[in-house]
Amino acid sequence: MSAQAAMLPDGRLHLAEGPIDCLCRAEGEAGEVARAYAQAIAAFPAILPALCAELPHLRAPLPSPAPAGAIARAMHAACAPFADRFITPMAAVAGAVADALLAAMTEGRHLRRAFVNNGGDIAFHLAPGERLRAGLIADLAAPALDGIFLLDAGLPARGLATSGRACKGTGGKSFSFGIADAVSVLARDAAAADAAATMIANAVDLPFHPAIHRRPACEIDAASDLGERRITWGLGELTADEIGAALDAGWRFAETLRAERLIAGAVLSLHGVIRTALPAIPLLEVA
Repeated sequence: MSAQAAMLPDGRLHLAEGPIDCLCRAEGEAGEVARAYAQAIAAFPAILPALCAELPHLRAPLPSPAPAGAIARAMHAACAPFADRFITPMAAVAGAVADALLAAMTEGRHLRRAFVNNGGDIAFHLAPGERLRAGLIADLAAPALDGIFLLDAGLPARGLATSGRACKGTGGKSFSFGIADAVSVLARDAAAADAAATMIANAVDLPFHPAIHRRPACEIDAASDLGERRITWGLGELTADEIGAALDAGWRFAETLRAERLIAGAVLSLHGVIRTALPAIPLLEVA
């Protein structure tokens, strides 16, 4: 299917091709909004072919040489801080595409607010004094509004991404080495948030626990960049102490990333329990 672009009744722009599915919104003077959408539409058709051209490189574990394309380089840079663990640039693909489309949409434009939501990984623009509210879903298998992120122009974050134990059996499209239901991360951009959310979700774990069922990623998706590495495919009952121990492991890693200023904050969830690694300023309203 070729690149598709359509205006939705609520004023958002829908862009889709292959695995990319983006909802875009721009807010401002009508002419500026129209031009912003036209710029995003013009930029969109080149994105997937450019990524496909470098796909073997993007599926290779880091450390590796930087790729050629702009979005591919952004993916690589977002994942580079985690090169001491297993990660490939594909961990940041959704966020990097959202960043690229937001950049295209806002270039030369005067907008109050704008965002690109690529399958739940969001890049956003806020003019001085502006705010956005983004819903938090703590369990993809039982979606409900569990909280609201308060995104302020004064914060050093322009990306929000979520990762976790999402599999085809529960409607998700990503794989995880960990057991978190979801980990949502705020970072400088969506690519950085995407990579960090993946790694924090991996850290929420109970290695060798008998209630955790794992399968080689290639058995589920032959094209997965994870190859024969075992991802979490099923999770049984856990005690309250076990849930706490798994979340503690992820929380400690998230706090390390926050101290290193790789993320602005994170929210981790497992079996209905939510743990936060957030600054003192209000960033989250719990529903």
